[in-house]
Amino acid sequence: MEIELKLLVAPQDVPRLRAHPLLAQYAQPAHDTPTAQSAPGEPQVLNMHDIYVDTPDLQLCRHQAGLRVRHVDGHWVQTLKAGGSGSGGLHSRHEWEGEVAGPAPELDALDAAIGRKQPIRALLRKDAIRGGLQPVFSTRMERTAWQLRTPQGDHIECVLDQGVIEHGVDGAARSVPVSEIELELKQGQAASLFDVALALLQDVPLRLGHMSKAERGYRLAASQPLRAVKAQPLRLDEGMTVEQSFQAILGNCLEQVSGNQDGVAAGEDVESLHQMRVGLRRLRSALGMFNSLLALPDALKTELDWLGGSLGEARDWDVLAGHTLAQLDGQAKADAAALVQAAQEQARIRHAQAAQAVNATRYTAWMLGLQRWLQARGWRDIATARQLRQLDAGVSPFARRTLRKDQRRLMKRGKRLLHATPQQRHRVRIAAKKTRYATEFFASLFAARAVKPYVGRLSALQDELGWLNDAQVADRLLQALPDGQPDHAELRLHAAFLRGYLAARAQSQVADGSMRKAWRRFKAARLPA
Repeated sequence: MEIELKLLVAPQDVPRLRAHPLLAQYAQPAHDTPTAQSAPGEPQVLNMHDIYVDTPDLQLCRHQAGLRVRHVDGHWVQTLKAGGSGSGGLHSRHEWEGEVAGPAPELDALDAAIGRKQPIRALLRKDAIRGGLQPVFSTRMERTAWQLRTPQGDHIECVLDQGVIEHGVDGAARSVPVSEIELELKQGQAASLFDVALALLQDVPLRLGHMSKAERGYRLAASQPLRAVKAQPLRLDEGMTVEQSFQAILGNCLEQVSGNQDGVAAGEDVESLHQMRVGLRRLRSALGMFNSLLALPDALKTELDWLGGSLGEARDWDVLAGHTLAQLDGQAKADAAALVQAAQEQARIRHAQAAQAVNATRYTAWMLGLQRWLQARGWRDIATARQLRQLDAGVSPFARRTLRKDQRRLMKRGKRLLHATPQQRHRVRIAAKKTRYATEFFASLFAARAVKPYVGRLSALQDELGWLNDAQVADRLLQALPDGQPDHAELRLHAAFLRGYLAARAQSQVADGSMRKAWRRFKAARLPA
């Protein structure tokens, strides 16, 4: 299993990386590489040409696998990577490698190397694969590799790759540049990868790398735009401990956060920002579920609040411009036209601020610190004996207790829902959201026939409460919107009218029985546990 941390470095910052004292301090002779000819402690420099192959319909890619043949130092080496996962820059995948005679892959050699239980083995045996492989894209890299040995004895290969990914030929050729660092764990603890990365970050601006070269190459070949990443299904096993389930849940949340960082960093993608914010809310909810057993360090919590705030304002303006005002009709729609434009401008400003936050080394440091805490199980250092016993216990009883506790809290807050104030309804909405997240986190531990209707009724209740919350947020933003606008007097009149309209519509929704129906249906739902 390959475990590596990927970081992006701007070409102008590469000299600062090469001169970083950590690389000289930890560097060891590259005895384990057959082409190493550098002096002890000096990096090894290689020129590599990789050819990635797949079928015309990209079957390997669709099964989350990548197959390449690399020419380096006069040798051809084929590498297959498949399965695994990645979050916050950390990637873990199965890898099989071996020398071949030339630029074409040798599938029989891979078949012999892959374990029988690996799904990728059956895929490679298909006639459509064996007879259909062809070059899809290629990479040309200058690789500088340092073999590092930490004071704790961990062996890490630090690789700097600079070059280009290419697709097509002649006038149809397209390419993207590459300038990245890969920290691969050869021996030791994964937490040491983050120690090295954080040390480098103190002197070199770095960004987390979410996509592998293969992913970037496939995106180039297929001309795919960036897409928002939703939360992926989470599979927990009944044999897991509470601690193992916590690590899996937080890793799943971080996968959603990091999967959307490129879209947010680009500056204007509404859905990427929304999904990244959802990932942060799921992360916060997960931490709350386990707060009797462990707590996020204050420094990491402060940065979580900062990032959530950076995304929150942009999302609020997106909802106002693209959803709340867009749903109006009649005279209200006419009065909203100028306000929509003004709200869109505010959203663009907030998106630029969110992009600045995600592109900052502050964000990189937070993600690296959080991942290090997760990998090193930093909570154990301050846990009591009782907490340690509970962390080491099986996850199923904990999951049942958590769902019962969340349901009781939601039932208690919802008792007076039909006559609640906006603030009280907001508390019910938050409780419903936390209950839904918890149910989805633990869903794989229970029968799907019990989970699906429960989550469905929770979602329906959230939808009813969500629109009312959107109206409340719209009221706050509409009060602030006219400030500094060119036609502020006219905008103020339109905003005042729409605030009244939205308030009346919210009251009407409360009175029309839809929220009452959603609440009654949820109360009748059976808890999966």
